[in-house]
Amino acid sequence: MATPVYSSYPPSLSPAQEKFLVSTVKDWAIQNGLVVRPSPLVVPEGVNSKGVLATNAPVTLFPSPFPRACFEEALALQTVYNELYANISCDEEWLCKIMEDLIDVDDFMSNLWKVHLAVKKEGYVQPLSLGLFRSDYMAHTPSTASSSSLKQVEFNTISSSFGGLSVGVSSLHRELLSSPSGLPTSFPAHPLFDNNLPPENTAVVTLSGGLAAAHAAYGSSKSSPALPLCIIFIVQQGERNIFDQLALSRQLTQVHKIPVFRVTTNEILDVTSISDSNPNRPLLYTPPQSRDTPFEVTTVYLRAFYDPGDYTSARDWEARTLLERSAAIKCPTVLNQLSGCKKVQQVLAEPSGPDHLSSFLKGADPSVIARLRNTFAPQYDLTSNGQGREFALNPTTAENHVLKPQREGGGNNIYKSAIPEFLRSLPETEWKRWVLMELIQPPPRARNIALRSDGEVILGDVISELGVYGTILWDQGGKILHNDQGGYLLRTKGKDVNEGGVAAGFSSLDSVLLF
Repeated sequence: MATPVYSSYPPSLSPAQEKFLVSTVKDWAIQNGLVVRPSPLVVPEGVNSKGVLATNAPVTLFPSPFPRACFEEALALQTVYNELYANISCDEEWLCKIMEDLIDVDDFMSNLWKVHLAVKKEGYVQPLSLGLFRSDYMAHTPSTASSSSLKQVEFNTISSSFGGLSVGVSSLHRELLSSPSGLPTSFPAHPLFDNNLPPENTAVVTLSGGLAAAHAAYGSSKSSPALPLCIIFIVQQGERNIFDQLALSRQLTQVHKIPVFRVTTNEILDVTSISDSNPNRPLLYTPPQSRDTPFEVTTVYLRAFYDPGDYTSARDWEARTLLERSAAIKCPTVLNQLSGCKKVQQVLAEPSGPDHLSSFLKGADPSVIARLRNTFAPQYDLTSNGQGREFALNPTTAENHVLKPQREGGGNNIYKSAIPEFLRSLPETEWKRWVLMELIQPPPRARNIALRSDGEVILGDVISELGVYGTILWDQGGKILHNDQGGYLLRTKGKDVNEGGVAAGFSSLDSVLLF
């Protein structure tokens, strides 16, 4: 489908205009916290040994066109997706059947499942779970279609990042587009800019609101004597994306008046504990800077532990188990994290067999379930008699597919012509831990200009991926206490770049310009 919006966009910049706009964006980013810690590839570690430097996050100079109908559909479906994945997390028996196909070939999935079983044997003490989710999509635009349709790339149940920085880039583009015409800070004229601004981005308000709802639902201190309450963020060591996380913690402390502390994965066992004498198992946190002022943790927000690399030893698994068995509300629980694996997405998308969507969304309007199902791209397992194996091993059909493991964070997928050779390099017994997904076709000839964190400016054909944020708080009986959506992430990458992770260095942060 050829769309004039894409073919004439973005407006041309003279060398002087580009230089001025790049300088303006760099300064705005630093002034407003649209920043990341620099990669060692940009600033050698010896140069920044004290960790004092920051640089602009990778961003696009212009917002990217995105179909209004697709954007509005993604927003409309988010609370339904929230409920779907909350209900999946409550169905241990169903998840167990999924895990049976993975635990003997995927050590990471197996170890997560063992954490759940260990805590289940002792007995869970916290019935509430919190989800800070992000559903990622692309505007599917095959050449034979007259319009774009919304197709889901994946659903994230752990460490759904970039809410804080997404608000920043939306504000950046809105400010530049709002500059009075003729001022040097304004964009060159383009029909798409006429009375058109990127939608306001409420990701920080939405995500922090979910954490605040969990904090309130926890209730009073379960310790004796009673302790002050707090939320802790579990973060990776050497986190480069810290400013994205600080946007949420600042909202919690300044607006919701909730104490928030950051704990790296290797610190958990040193600064948190559970008293063996208290059957309620409250999680106690002792700030290293104030050991005489212990807190009780209401909510544990994981911005780490989503990747096998976060578990460097048995001590890390011990720490994850400690958090899971505590009375703190987890975001996410192990079961909720497992519900976001690619195998679950593939099973939900199966066109034949049990109607899992209707089972998990009892009482939902059938038309809404149909709309949800329409967002699924074709996906296949790699069983010996399955269609997925035929598509994956055939070089011609493999060109239209991506092979996904049960992982988060970017940089893990196998694409197109590399699929057959990659599979043949593995024992066939390991194939079942992979899911084959049909590639989503982006709009033709979309273009933009990216400003990288190292200062490089790149103009070229791009692909954009939309993420919509949602928050939900529920109990194991399926009762929903809070269900909300708001805010979005747009990641834009070069058309020839397969992966899409910003933190992994593949994409730039962007905002949407609806048409």
